[in-house]
Amino acid sequence: MTGALTAFNIFIIIYFVVLNGTYLLLSVTAFRSLRRYVDRLDSLQIDDLLASSGGLPISLVVPAFNESASIVPSVRSLLTLTYADYEIVVVNDGSNDDTLRSLIDAFDLEEVTRVPTSSIPCAPVSAVYHGVRHQNLTVIDKANGGKADALNAGLNYSRSALFCAMDADTILEPDALARVVRPFLEDGSTVAVGGIVRIANGCRVSGGSVEDIRLPRNMLARFQVLEYLRAFLAARVGWNSIGGTLIISGAFGAFRRSVVAEAGGFDPDTVGEDMELIVRLHRHCRDRGTPYRIEFIPDPVAWTEAPERIAELGRQRDRWQRGLAQVMVRHRKMIGNPKYGVPGLVALPHYLAFEAFGPIVELVGYLAFALAVVMGVASFGYIVAFLAVAVFLGSALSVAAVALEEISFRRYRRSRDLLMLLGTALIENFGYRQLSSWWRLRGLVSAARGDLEWGAMERRGLEVTSDEPNPHEAARSSEARRRSNAGVSSGPAEQ
Repeated sequence: MTGALTAFNIFIIIYFVVLNGTYLLLSVTAFRSLRRYVDRLDSLQIDDLLASSGGLPISLVVPAFNESASIVPSVRSLLTLTYADYEIVVVNDGSNDDTLRSLIDAFDLEEVTRVPTSSIPCAPVSAVYHGVRHQNLTVIDKANGGKADALNAGLNYSRSALFCAMDADTILEPDALARVVRPFLEDGSTVAVGGIVRIANGCRVSGGSVEDIRLPRNMLARFQVLEYLRAFLAARVGWNSIGGTLIISGAFGAFRRSVVAEAGGFDPDTVGEDMELIVRLHRHCRDRGTPYRIEFIPDPVAWTEAPERIAELGRQRDRWQRGLAQVMVRHRKMIGNPKYGVPGLVALPHYLAFEAFGPIVELVGYLAFALAVVMGVASFGYIVAFLAVAVFLGSALSVAAVALEEISFRRYRRSRDLLMLLGTALIENFGYRQLSSWWRLRGLVSAARGDLEWGAMERRGLEVTSDEPNPHEAARSSEARRRSNAGVSSGPAEQ
């Protein structure tokens, strides 16, 4: 038994070396990519680029379920975006509150006849409304079918060649659309573009905009700030640089509508339809030999609220893991298949080994390490090696993510915030990472049971300094009530 335990512990060390070494390599790649990208942004005028290219019309598709307390200020915020040609398509997904009536009253909507431009299956649409004062606002009223189904309805009734999928409670920066459209202007083969999602907890929000960026006071939310920096600025920038982007966040992503419609739209039978769509787009285009690009760019910013309670965060991570497992099963044909290039040969095998099965290996590894120490079979050298690769290298990756933020966009300009981020990076691997692995393991069990439930998550609200109602005061309503029986993962899969 002692020999088997020793052998397994050696395997665990090798596993952590490969896992953290891969992310270290992605961080180095991301460092080089971000430097080039930021240097290019310094000489790029977004407005001049849009003017010279004529711009591209884009539809904002916004699913809403029981959002009566927040939908009006959210739509008002979207109406202030600095983009020349865009429409807002709000999809009322069978709300049983005053969501529809609030929209009709606030924006002077009138019922119109509108012919759909595509025929992606979705729950029945009962009415279409159009803004009298705001000609770029349309509201679709339909039977409840979940977020993916609502997005499909929005695609059917949108008019633009591009669409942006987002959450009703996401805050877009004023120039976010101009920035996310740029790759479509530069390369006609681009089919999907994702931007960065940042944590708004602790920030001051005024008039539907994030006015003052600060770290959250809540420690759980602060851990998530670090996770998002690591996932977006390190992992996603790194994967994008080698053509391995597999996720565009459901909270903010732009797509070429015709290609998404050809691929069948969003899948309502998954809890991770954002990742599932991206993997299916890779598969769809490669199966047909269609040239395509799927991009992640780090400067278009959307802000979202992170859960601040352990139970809510655990349910969210459980759901993300279920979505990942579903993608691995549904697209197993792609894994290791050279026909699918970098996504099939590199990205999907990595996600399978280190994201899907990672929680099992990590938790068993921690238990095996503790058992070896208790039994007295762990040498001093082994203990040092385990802590170095499993704990301190992980902390180094988090510090690297903070460094990537500092050299690129520097959104956290207070020295105090920077120091708190570095301190969070140093303590994250002592408890929080293990807890996260437990939640993800729970998600694998839920996936094996075929669980498609979202689970409740309260929105506690952001700090608002205007006279408008808080667009994020959904502390009064749960995510399960708002999103019904299906939804989208709005955060990173890479942890």
